Amino acid sequence: MLTKALAVCMALAIALAIAACGGGGSSTSASGGGGTVDIYSSLPLTGASTAQTKPMVNGIKLALDQAHNQAGDFTVKYTSLDDATAQAGEWDPGQTAADARKAAADPNTVYYIGEFNSGASEVSIPILNNAGIPQVSPANTYVGLTTNEPGSAPGEPDKYYPTGNRTYLRIVPRDSIQAAADLMAMKQAGCTKVAVANDKEAYGAGLAALLELEKGNFGVDITSNTGIDPKAPNFRSYASQVKNEGADCFFFAGIVSNGAVQLTKDVHAAVPDAKIFGGDGVCTNTYTGAKEGGVPSDIAPLIQCTVATLDLKSYPGGQAFLKAYAAKYGDSNPDPYAIYGYEAMKLGLDTIKSLGSQGNDKSAILDALFATKDRNSVLGKYGFDENGDTTLTSYGLYKVDASGNPEFVKTLRPPASGASG
Repeated sequence: MLTKALAVCMALAIALAIAACGGGGSSTSASGGGGTVDIYSSLPLTGASTAQTKPMVNGIKLALDQAHNQAGDFTVKYTSLDDATAQAGEWDPGQTAADARKAAADPNTVYYIGEFNSGASEVSIPILNNAGIPQVSPANTYVGLTTNEPGSAPGEPDKYYPTGNRTYLRIVPRDSIQAAADLMAMKQAGCTKVAVANDKEAYGAGLAALLELEKGNFGVDITSNTGIDPKAPNFRSYASQVKNEGADCFFFAGIVSNGAVQLTKDVHAAVPDAKIFGGDGVCTNTYTGAKEGGVPSDIAPLIQCTVATLDLKSYPGGQAFLKAYAAKYGDSNPDPYAIYGYEAMKLGLDTIKSLGSQGNDKSAILDALFATKDRNSVLGKYGFDENGDTTLTSYGLYKVDASGNPEFVKTLRPPASGASG
């Protein structure tokens, strides 16, 4: 069986081969008012991430519903794709590539929302780039997708853009900022020695590397950074290592489906008093809630995690969003990622509308997205830099409530030195 890393490499190689042959769809669309434009999303709707991604899709649909399926003169057809498989239980490289090819083969595609996982975007970006399709991620944080700053791998980010033009943007701050927020949180919690484990994926390995690179700015000692086998039946040997290192805190950089729950249980058994931390990959009730298959309830009080989403009520448009979401879905307290799905779609609709008769021109849409500055949104005012990174810089710190759900504690705003990498 192929490892996920090898599968990603193969999918990327195929995407680059398609680009070299000029395949994968036209890079421009004919201009003209009226007609239909197609928008796709590709998110894992099977497996452990669904606690975050299904509310995200709801947010996407809410924005479209409020716009009455229109963006200026154009009728919008939205298709929600699943980049996960039941067999994998999470995002799958082959399925992710199939999603991107589906959108690339559609001549009416003008906007693509995805991916949720950074490793998945390594697969889809080259395919969509060759087709000239604007891609906006509501969740990716891995630095190498947009920059070659510390924490990226050789050849990044250029290898994801075979045309030489950037087609990818994200509305969440990248991991150089998240790592700084995590280190702030661990310092404030009194951590003196932190053992870090990562799941070897782009996101997990990248975030773990950034914790090491930035630790000196926050006075946190990281005793080790260990890549684990996500499919291992247990992690007792690693847990013994954590104990022998004298660690008083443990950080997992990875996603829930890559062994997060069993790993945390084994570390806790070895070091019962160790405080437990994680990034946005585990800041969900499928990790923190026992009823959802997460860690036992006695471990939950030790957990803190960060995610780019803040308390929904604190966003400039948060109250109105929550009211509209509750009216449509009967849920007054959705996962915070719902508002990022909403804004990803709203950004696309507003951009298309702003272009008038050119609203079906992928190239014009892409230029307009990269030119976005001081956009007034439900998330607050933001724009994009030349790399496609958002100007937003805050992360939320979460603890676990009595029901096993992540509960917002406070906003972390890392100093500029931490964000620069």
